[in-house]
Amino acid sequence: MKKILFFTIIILIGTITFSNSYNNRQQQTINNAISKSKKMRIEELTEANNQFYAGLNEMFNGNIEPLNDLWSHTNSITYMGPFGGSLNGWNEVSKEFNKVAAMKLGGEISCNNLHVYTGTELGYTTCVEEGENIGLDGKPISVSHRATNIFQLENGKWRLIHHHTDISSQLEKAYDKEID
Repeated sequence: MKKILFFTIIILIGTITFSNSYNNRQQQTINNAISKSKKMRIEELTEANNQFYAGLNEMFNGNIEPLNDLWSHTNSITYMGPFGGSLNGWNEVSKEFNKVAAMKLGGEISCNNLHVYTGTELGYTTCVEEGENIGLDGKPISVSHRATNIFQLENGKWRLIHHHTDISSQLEKAYDKEID
């Protein structure tokens, strides 16, 4: 009887150990899949953010199309750029971008000190926008301000739904007559 009890306990311990090991491997597989998925979303959002800054630099040279392709075209988007104020909806935002593109500010802005967060449907980036634009007098205007970009997944693609920067007194002063 003692032998049967001993073997029963050994079999029970083995079954529990095997079951726990199997469950741990299953959970690890699930965690790895989630981690890969999150990593892919971060990479995709980082690429969308890079596209935004490439599009912004194209806009400075008069080409608005890359920005048009990246932004969501809904009435719920918002834009709070370096000239101050707040624009709501695609109609207002695109009108402002067309106005800025027509100014052909020149120069280049880059996104430095990038931080990226993604959820399942929303993600955001924060950075410091640094670079320069060219003033109406042809002289460079230094740009350095904080920025936040919020993206939303639309049909599997990250679309920009909000952009917010510090107000740039240098840009406001240099383009005061043009912006109005």
